[in-house]
Amino acid sequence: MSERRMVVAQADCPARRVPDGTPLTIPEGTFVTITQALGGNYTLTYHGQMVRVDGTDAHLLGLEPTSIEFPAPVDDQIREDQVWQALGSVYDPEIPVDLVNLGLIYGVEIDQQNKQVGIQMTLTAPACGMGPVLVGDVEYRVRLVPNVKSVKVELVFDPPWQRHMMSEEAQLQTGMFY
Repeated sequence: MSERRMVVAQADCPARRVPDGTPLTIPEGTFVTITQALGGNYTLTYHGQMVRVDGTDAHLLGLEPTSIEFPAPVDDQIREDQVWQALGSVYDPEIPVDLVNLGLIYGVEIDQQNKQVGIQMTLTAPACGMGPVLVGDVEYRVRLVPNVKSVKVELVFDPPWQRHMMSEEAQLQTGMFY
């Protein structure tokens, strides 16, 4: 979506301030301007601030929500494939490619006893100003996985991200395949 569009919050809507990721709530009845829609998430202008709303909460803005569905759990275990599915639904805010295909996810550790997921990830550039927002996106989506109680994301920069870490599909999509 490239054109700006104004919408009204249909209910209180969770959001995160860009670029620091500070959580806030857009109150019901508030007018906001959508400035970008990529990867199922929305970047809005709210009281002069840029904020991100997760696509799974888009219905709170009167928009079609992004759906991330998991089968009903058969036990109390966290399934790693579902964690990866959630991670694959998080897109870079500037490149319409998910973080898994960009090669930004370095590792996933699941603590079944404490119902915690630990994620090691990187950024395309260490000084990326959207780092806190991406971390917030990852935490938000992985918490949707059945049986997950908490998510801890660690940003790591060793090894530094390089283009070859992208999937071939992502390289083709971004024109970086050569």
